Amino acid sequence: MSGFRHVALFRWVEGTTVSQQEEVAARLSRLPGRIPQIRSYSLGTNAGVTPGGYDFAVVADFADRADYLVYRDHPDHRAVLDEVIKPLIGERAAIQYDL
Repeated sequence: MSGFRHVALFRWVEGTTVSQQEEVAARLSRLPGRIPQIRSYSLGTNAGVTPGGYDFAVVADFADRADYLVYRDHPDHRAVLDEVIKPLIGERAAIQYDL
């Protein structure tokens, strides 16, 4: 497969509720239907198998960097970040790379 991948990992602030986490997942899950540049989209809560991991992950694949930039800057994506994710982030790590 060729393309471009974006991976984001989150640790939630203390006190983040299950309901808030579910809202993050629900809002992110709608993005592939709204942003056609997304080729593949996977997200999930840490299964807790290894201690010390992040709480939540998003893996998104695109045809190329330009499509990733459309996603990154898309108003629907920005709204999810601003409205539900940013207030809950204790720590974030992200990476993008060519496939």
